[in-house]
Amino acid sequence: MRKSIVKVIALLAITGLMSTTFIACGSSKSTSINTDQSQNVSTPTTTASQDSGKETAAPQSTPTVSPENTNGPFKNADKKRVKAKGLYLTATSAGARLDYYIDVANKTEINSYVIDVKNDYGTVTFDSQVPLAKEIGAVEKRFDADKVIKQLHDNNVYAIARIVCFKDPILANKKPEMAIKNKSGGLYVHNKMNWVNAYNKQAWQYNIDLAKEALAKGFDEVQFDYIRFPDGKKSEMVFGDTGGKQRQEIIGEFLAYARQQLPDAILSGDVFAIIAESPGDTEGIGQVWEEVGKNLDYICPMAYPSHYAPGQIINKVKFPKPDLDPYGVIKQTLLKGKERLAKVEGHKPILRTYLQDFSATWIGKGNWQYYEDAQVRQQIQGVYDAGYEEWFLWDPMNNYRIGALKTE
Repeated sequence: MRKSIVKVIALLAITGLMSTTFIACGSSKSTSINTDQSQNVSTPTTTASQDSGKETAAPQSTPTVSPENTNGPFKNADKKRVKAKGLYLTATSAGARLDYYIDVANKTEINSYVIDVKNDYGTVTFDSQVPLAKEIGAVEKRFDADKVIKQLHDNNVYAIARIVCFKDPILANKKPEMAIKNKSGGLYVHNKMNWVNAYNKQAWQYNIDLAKEALAKGFDEVQFDYIRFPDGKKSEMVFGDTGGKQRQEIIGEFLAYARQQLPDAILSGDVFAIIAESPGDTEGIGQVWEEVGKNLDYICPMAYPSHYAPGQIINKVKFPKPDLDPYGVIKQTLLKGKERLAKVEGHKPILRTYLQDFSATWIGKGNWQYYEDAQVRQQIQGVYDAGYEEWFLWDPMNNYRIGALKTE
């Protein structure tokens, strides 16, 4: 029975993956960041295992904190900052199981939830009044946003609106002029999905209008996901008039425009974790580590160990089977990301990583393991030992290992 459940989770994870702080309301669960003080980073302690390229977490639980510019150059310095420890929720989970997740937050270290407002399929999951969302039939109410946000805030839980931007098959099909085309004709298809063309500024406005509406509803932060181009064959994609601009320039311009339109909002963005290791836009998706966070308060690398290739080198450490070393992968990913951000002049976004809370059975026998409480906690420790304090867990089925969480 257990293995069959894992298989279902794995299948959904394949389609759902490859996915902040808030206007705080005086939570006793949250810890405000004092922007007038910086804390020293202690040297993380690890022990080497006998397996090459594998690290074992040291027996400690107190995070060490990196000195960070928490407010940045934006007009949101009045917003109270929290050290978010959260879970991703589908809109259905937020609507149908809210009491359960509030209970989790009240009993554990969890203090925030990332909730789908526009999901991976282009569905707008609340009663949106954005004209384009209604015109294309994207609205499918799955939760009462007003009710959910009120209950979260009443329990000192912070609410983040997740908006999937350019992976949007509904908009692409209803408005093909906004979609990426295939050089052979028709719309470009990647993993059975049509994508919106990030060069199209009407598509920019659609996502920003949804963000404005979510913030007006009371969400404390907007988290943009799929702020990228498809990671498929670029030779098959047709974008039309690009104005001679590279993909990373367009993603940067979209985020700059979002910041202009949402000057006092707290904005975060999900990115491929591999870009912390790659020079430039190696993946061809429009994400460059040093550039993507220029107009964001937070960047959220999706540092799932299962998503790294066998033998991947991260921060000069080789991981023969990354999924088997959750602690080492997370720690080295964040250390490398920190090193590169340190060289950026001006605003530096805060790193708040996503962690794996699912078992990646599809990556081949011997390459994966069941992710239970221990594996989840090892990743959290990797965050702390890299000098960070904030994280989100991701499971597309929302069946989280609650036993991995500290109780309060």
